Amino acid sequence: MAILKAFKGIRPIAEKAHLLASRPYDVLNKAEARIEAKDNDLSYLHVVKPEMDLPDDVDQYGKAVYEKGKENFLKLMDEKVLVQDDKDYLYIYAQTMNGRTQYGLVGCAGVEDYMNNVIKKHELTRPDKEADRMNHVRTSGMNYEPVFFSYPAVKEIDKIVAEVVKAKADYDFTTDDDFGHHFWVIRDQAKIDRIIELFGKLPATYVADGHHRTAAAALVGNERRKNNPNHNGTEEYNYFLAVHFPDDQLTIIDYNRVVKDLYGLSKVDFIEKLKKGFDVEEKGTEIYKPTELHNFSMYLDGKWYSLTAKADTYDDNDPIGVLDVTILTNEILAPFLDIEDLRRSKRIDFVGGIRGLGELSRRVDNGEMEVAFALYPVSMKQLIDIADSGNIMPPKTTWFEPKLRSGLIIHALD
Repeated sequence: MAILKAFKGIRPIAEKAHLLASRPYDVLNKAEARIEAKDNDLSYLHVVKPEMDLPDDVDQYGKAVYEKGKENFLKLMDEKVLVQDDKDYLYIYAQTMNGRTQYGLVGCAGVEDYMNNVIKKHELTRPDKEADRMNHVRTSGMNYEPVFFSYPAVKEIDKIVAEVVKAKADYDFTTDDDFGHHFWVIRDQAKIDRIIELFGKLPATYVADGHHRTAAAALVGNERRKNNPNHNGTEEYNYFLAVHFPDDQLTIIDYNRVVKDLYGLSKVDFIEKLKKGFDVEEKGTEIYKPTELHNFSMYLDGKWYSLTAKADTYDDNDPIGVLDVTILTNEILAPFLDIEDLRRSKRIDFVGGIRGLGELSRRVDNGEMEVAFALYPVSMKQLIDIADSGNIMPPKTTWFEPKLRSGLIIHALD
């Protein structure tokens, strides 16, 4: 059964929250982070992306980077920009995008749940990225950023959350991307106890976004368990920071592909080959967006096409075989374009749907890429089915938006 634990959160003072809050470490490179944090010494990017404060020749995975992140964090604590709550609480972090709000429960997940697969995953992690985040946790003794989890919606939890958010939010601000961020502390002990009790009845929770941070947090916690001869299971390092959203409030948006070349094929020959597995229909110069599962859009040579997969190209009874990313790889990328390993190929790139399909045509029209493919978004049901079956999604399948802002809540391991 799933663990949810209240904790003494470290949080910004209310008047500084909007200045501190930053995008997660993994959506910006160093140069972009420097631009975003320019003229803002309070930006939490100084903590989660500390390499931006060091010379360019410093190893981004070196000890100096992790020490700099810790130094910047402690500075925020010393200046009382960040303060720690004196009691164990749960929290609510809500986000509004395009007039729609999703409400996440902030609490600690259990290291034991990760190790026992009560926390279910749907992506593989890269060892280098995992090690990087582990070093941040080891050096700081903190979960600097929460991970993004989902859970099967529970009506009683929804009702409790609805009662809490009637009150004025502790933080309430809109970021430059027009996303609203709202944060409440749940101070009513009876509500905290009941939410934890209800969570304890859930068979599983699911990593939606942040597999590397999840793995790093859980593995460092497990290290501490093994290295503490007096370990008794109650230590704070047995838990890590997560924001849990009910599955019926989340929407996954499309995650699209652009390819550098046609692997020696002419455009005419390439389209002819596509007809083996797809009904191909030219749509003209206006952007065409996929209309349903197994329908794709393709942009090639200034024109959009509809590609509808034929019935023998997929298996709706197979949690992996039903995915459009699987169809695209098996029926186009691998056989015709010689792209089989999406993680390592330098001839393919991935574009989050938040950028719009115009980004696909732009990258083809400017000569950077030769062809682009847009996919119908994966559903939460598909994600959960895959995680429950023990399977792993192909790379770059899901894109969640809005991203959690970092710096609004931090968890100390000690």
